[in-house]
Amino acid sequence: MRKKLFSINYFILIPLVFSSILCILLIFFLDQKITNAPAFIELLEQQISLFIAISGVASILLVGYIVFSIFGANRLLGSSNNNLNVLVNKMNAARKIIEIIYKSKLWLPEVKTFIDVEFEGLSFFEVKEFYKGKSKLAIDYLEEKKGQDDTDTLYLELKSLLYTEPKQKQLPNTILYPLQYNTAILKKWLEHKVGSGLWYHFGYRFGDFKNALKLDALHERHQDKIISIANTIDPIYFEDSSFNDVFLSKFGEYLNKDLIPKLFKTQRDKKNSLSSSLKNLYLLFSAIVCFGILLPLISTLFGLPAIVLAVSFSFVISALVFMVFSGLSFLSSTIK
Repeated sequence: MRKKLFSINYFILIPLVFSSILCILLIFFLDQKITNAPAFIELLEQQISLFIAISGVASILLVGYIVFSIFGANRLLGSSNNNLNVLVNKMNAARKIIEIIYKSKLWLPEVKTFIDVEFEGLSFFEVKEFYKGKSKLAIDYLEEKKGQDDTDTLYLELKSLLYTEPKQKQLPNTILYPLQYNTAILKKWLEHKVGSGLWYHFGYRFGDFKNALKLDALHERHQDKIISIANTIDPIYFEDSSFNDVFLSKFGEYLNKDLIPKLFKTQRDKKNSLSSSLKNLYLLFSAIVCFGILLPLISTLFGLPAIVLAVSFSFVISALVFMVFSGLSFLSSTIK
């Protein structure tokens, strides 16, 4: 794969270097002709209409190619959009499970009081990033922790999963379930391994926390609802699951290692779906319009020095040479 990318870049670089050198040489040559043969200026002015026409045709071809490629990319994105919608729905379902757990009586009363009253507005991200010194509240929290068997940190972590923005301080009365997640919040969840707290508290060290996490406090109806939602998320992964510490540990691991990374990658890929080659082609189109159409027109209207026309003509010729020699490379990369 690296060899192919290197080969494509290599065959684009050569025409680019060659056309750049050609542009410089043409500017030098035309400048010499203007200086040594004043009549040459009239010849340049006579060719303005021809060069504008050539630039216009080249611009139209580039625009057509760009539009055609974008429509083709959109068709290919149809399948990825379906995949993204599936992942978003799974994440929304997972957050519904989190909401039930977060609002339940599973927690010791002092945990909720400590977080929601004494440290109202504190976020899990601020606690994890206390070393940056941006949140005095986070530092105070770490200094004043009252020994809730560390379940207060898990409470903050689950709360962070109900956010839709990384800088959010308070949860709304009604939890939001978006059609697309903010990439920034997904990045924060990944960065701080949100979900791993469930695995740690209910799996790795459940024996140390079982007295502080009252699983039986969840009504049986809520337990059944949680399992039902989990099976809609991934019926194979959560097959034959029942509500207990093993399920919660497994659910946290699924969030941390599977669902959130996949959702982040899919949204990032969609955002970067327009290839760099198309962006470069758009820059080339803009440059041809500026140097091949606008600059000659402005030069004619305002009587600018002849060197301006020399620069314009040199750039257009060099751009056309670049398009001819790199056309095969662009075609190859687009097909791939």
